[in-house]
Amino acid sequence: MHRITSPKKLRKPLFFNRDELGLILATYSTRVASGEWRDYAIDHMPGNATFSIFRHTHETALYVVEKRQRYHTETPLFSLRDRHKLLCKSAALQDVISYFNRLPRLITG
Repeated sequence: MHRITSPKKLRKPLFFNRDELGLILATYSTRVASGEWRDYAIDHMPGNATFSIFRHTHETALYVVEKRQRYHTETPLFSLRDRHKLLCKSAALQDVISYFNRLPRLITG
């Protein structure tokens, strides 16, 4: 019996590379500076990596940026979820991160 995908590939954790993490953290740091977000978590699991954004440390994630490995191609799929639904999905992380620019900003004065 021959499998289409290798079992080793299915068990291998997926990580954000340096450029992807830099792009996410640049957006994250601007929202932290304005006081909107306070904490984050990075998880690496077989087939996907997640960057979870929290408003407060003891709450559930406000947003989750997810990188999923697509086994039929080498390019990963990025998605952005909030607590209840999928907000954006793209093959380019920049498209997913640009969704944050359309969100309302906290104004202090």
